[in-house]
Amino acid sequence: MARVFIKTQGCSHNFSDSEHMAGVLQRAGHTLVASEDESDVVLFNTCTVKTPSERAFVRGLRAVQEKNKKIVIGGCIPQADSLKFKDFSLIGTRQIDHVAEVVEQTMEGGVVQLLQRNEKPSLLTPSVRRNPIVETIPISLGCLSACSFCKTKLARGHLSSYAPDIVIDKVRHVTSEGVKEIWLTSQDTGCYGFDVGTNVARLLKELCKIEKDFMIRLGMGNPNHFMTFADELIEAYKPDKVYKFLHIPVQAGNNDVLDAMKRGYTVEDFVHVVEKFRKALPSITISTDIICGFPGETEEQFADTLRLVETVRPDVVNISRFWSRDGTAAARMNNHLHGRDIKKRSGMLTDVCERIFLENNRRWIGWKGNVFVNEKGKHGTLVGRNHSYKPVILHEDVELGTWVSVQIVDATSWDLRADIVW
Repeated sequence: MARVFIKTQGCSHNFSDSEHMAGVLQRAGHTLVASEDESDVVLFNTCTVKTPSERAFVRGLRAVQEKNKKIVIGGCIPQADSLKFKDFSLIGTRQIDHVAEVVEQTMEGGVVQLLQRNEKPSLLTPSVRRNPIVETIPISLGCLSACSFCKTKLARGHLSSYAPDIVIDKVRHVTSEGVKEIWLTSQDTGCYGFDVGTNVARLLKELCKIEKDFMIRLGMGNPNHFMTFADELIEAYKPDKVYKFLHIPVQAGNNDVLDAMKRGYTVEDFVHVVEKFRKALPSITISTDIICGFPGETEEQFADTLRLVETVRPDVVNISRFWSRDGTAAARMNNHLHGRDIKKRSGMLTDVCERIFLENNRRWIGWKGNVFVNEKGKHGTLVGRNHSYKPVILHEDVELGTWVSVQIVDATSWDLRADIVW
């Protein structure tokens, strides 16, 4: 039996995979430990979205090698670039159910590489949750897009959705164990179910019928898919069980750049979906993603992105600098921008966003209502979420998984500050 440390990078889907691998390892009798130094085996669950993530993984890998630990590499990097790591045990994104076998054979000195794209892992695989009241559920693997900058498609593949009844059974199971918050995740929730004759709006409606006390957060979905059933999705958002939170990436504010990215929608499509949601759900939190410095992006095209942010005024923007990823169409383009120009644009966008976030959040000062306390914060604080999934910082001691009444007394660009109203 091995002592295993799992080191995870990346998106909520990766963290869900790590929780399930932890469950499989624990069920097989292995011990999960909290650090590399305590471990016999270090299991890396990797992310291939950005170059800095891959560099951080390689640095971590070298450090573990120096400690003479056994190593297993999982996640998106080995699935997309297995030849780079041919001397290591590897486990692919669809093989997580078999992680115990890989760890055991690696402990015995073997090199095992399970990278086959078999059936999807079972959603009923046991898990060890980072947060005991939150369950992250992947509702599909892969996507329908072919974005020119994205390497994740090489790792996760084409869309393959879990049948609705399987997701519903999973939610019934974990809520019976005391889970109070469900995160539905995938590479693109917007196209969930298109391959099995349904969509995520219908799934949400069925999940809301489960007679348990829990909240649902829907993960990222692309505009070109959301716009095809926007009215149905808005109706599915109306029950109290669903956080009024929409993560809809735009990536750029110029249609020529979006075309070069092969995103499959226009700026106008994105704005149309956001406006429909805001009209129906005025307090909804809008989260988006933007890439700065895509190959060929001109100063004026970047200015279009700044103007879009000023117009739409999103509540959250995940800002990324463009990174060339081997094997993608964007890597082969011959009009890459200099790193200093990309850094400058990222800084400009960050300044605009932080100002808008603060202005948006200050509008909540004085608001009274209920928040769901779902995680521990920094310096002894707790974090709650209101109906719009706004993070609310609390200094009082409250049990995780409970609702409390609060009044917002202050705001930053990143969160709201509240006093509990007893």
